[in-house]
Amino acid sequence: MTQHAVAETTPRNGVGHMRDAVFFEGPARAAKLSRFWLLLVLAAVIATAGVVGDSDATVIGAMIVAPLMTPILGIMLAVVLTDWPNLVRSVVLVLAGAVAAVVIGCLIGLLVPSPVDAANNAQVASRVSPALISLLAALATGAVGSIALVRSDISDTLPGVAISISLVPPLTVVGLTLEAGQPRQAAGALLLFLTNVTAILAAGLAVMGMYRITRSAAPADPPSAHAVDRRRAGLLVAAMIVVVAIPLARTSISVGQDNARETSVQSAAGAWAERVGWQVLQVKSQQGRVQAFLTCPLPVPDSGEQRGALRAELIARGVDPRIVNVHLVPESTIQY
Repeated sequence: MTQHAVAETTPRNGVGHMRDAVFFEGPARAAKLSRFWLLLVLAAVIATAGVVGDSDATVIGAMIVAPLMTPILGIMLAVVLTDWPNLVRSVVLVLAGAVAAVVIGCLIGLLVPSPVDAANNAQVASRVSPALISLLAALATGAVGSIALVRSDISDTLPGVAISISLVPPLTVVGLTLEAGQPRQAAGALLLFLTNVTAILAAGLAVMGMYRITRSAAPADPPSAHAVDRRRAGLLVAAMIVVVAIPLARTSISVGQDNARETSVQSAAGAWAERVGWQVLQVKSQQGRVQAFLTCPLPVPDSGEQRGALRAELIARGVDPRIVNVHLVPESTIQY
């Protein structure tokens, strides 16, 4: 069977179906807009509550409800169809929706008794330091979402796509961390959102090209006063990929270095603790330093010789002792 014959037997959605799925136009425009804003507000509230409560299930629920994927795919399809009005409309919806989600996160953060940031919340910590793997995952997810838009036989995968791509939760984390006075963490969460949006656009354009939507659909679309330059739009998306990849690569390198240091400190502290009868509880990186927590029965030994032995263990494993903080946690038992 030839490639052309295979393409003909593949169930495909028409351009009209795709337009109806992602564009906010036509007689049903008002209903689509009201649905978008209703779901967006609810998704932002659910996501913020899930982040504050450190609940994976609640955050996943927000991902399923969140409607931001629709206008992002609308941007992609508008570029393919050179549809300027829908391009502008989709961009405005994405920007307005993003701002609304950040504001909702910030407002709910005001109601929380204590600040919500990466230091005390795992949901926040997982979204403020995106790495290159986040871009790879977003590209794959964006490709699946775009293929589901084109092919009717796999459109039932869209709920899984919604769970895989993180759009509203990072935005609510931006609001929460801004309210907590952590602008650097907010910038990291915003970078994750921009990474996901850029990856969806890049993967979508590639999928549309693979399925030749550009050639077969554009002539049938209604003409508009302005036309979108596909080449320039493609170059802009490629540039966006490069721009987001730079800080992602920097974070990946930093995380790799932190993990290597943690492993070395864990090994050094473990070897030293075994000799002196102590036990390593935890080793973690925090603000450019490695924090090592050890415990032992009372009284806590505090000899210079023992400190020097630990210092020698660290140096032997290539770790600068000046970046390591050792926390001694005394262990005691109270009998009533």
